[in-house]
This record gives sequence, C-alpha cells and structure tokens, in this order.
Amino acid sequence: MLEAMTTSTDATLASYQRRYQQLAGQLAGIGYIASGSVALRSNRCGKTNCACHADPPRLHGPYWHFTAKIDGKTINKRLSDHEAHLYQQWIANDRKARDLLAEMRALAAQAAPLILAQQPSTPADTDGPDPKTRSPQNTRRPTRRQS
Repeated sequence: MLEAMTTSTDATLASYQRRYQQLAGQLAGIGYIASGSVALRSNRCGKTNCACHADPPRLHGPYWHFTAKIDGKTINKRLSDHEAHLYQQWIANDRKARDLLAEMRALAAQAAPLILAQQPSTPADTDGPDPKTRSPQNTRRPTRRQS
C-alpha cells in the first residue's frame, strides 16, 4: 500500500514538475514588460479664445498617454502611435507574466506538501537553526540607545 502511494506521489510530482517547466519556458519567452496603462485622451489648451473652450468644446487630440506609478509618483507621458503600440504589448506581457507566476506559485504550493512528506523529519529539523551555522545578520544583538 505504501509503495502504491509513493508511486502515485512520484507521478503527481512528476506531472507538477513538467507543468512547472512549461510555465517557466513560457515566462522566459515573454519579452519586455511594463506596468501602467495606455489610453487615448483629449484635452484643452491654455488659450482662452481656442475652440476647445467653446460650448460645446472641440478638444485637442486624441493623443496617446502612458500612465504609471514609479517610485510612488504617478508619471504621464505622451506617446506616438508606434510608442503606444509597443507599450500596449509590454503591458500585455506584464499581465501574462503575472498570470504565469501566479500559476507557478499555486503549483508550487500543491507540490510542497508532497515534497516535504517525502523528506524524513529529524529532531534537528524542529529545533530551529544551528547556532554554529547562523548567518552574521541573524547574530546581531540589539543596541541600547544613547540618551
């Protein structure tokens, strides 16, 4: 019975691994990515006598605009038709990359318990990290504030 379960687990893990590799291959072939949005916008100018201020207004444009958040600030950039097309591709690539990564995470979450169940657990595994092999950043002691 145990052997049948191991064979079943091995087969399941092998199928997870194959799918994971397929997803990784798709991710590798995505190309350039960008986050943000591209939209057509029309606007008013600053000239008070312009038709864009009339009733009804005849706005200037439409113009392609790229909007993104960079370092916590929203940036806007006017684009040519060619640039807008490229940014649309890059944004689509970014969405696809996010979807692939989400699927890879879900697959890894399914595989993790099976992989961990195959590993024999020892008492040392549950005691925490070995103090002799701790990394230097984990060995720092809190410092007292000087008043």
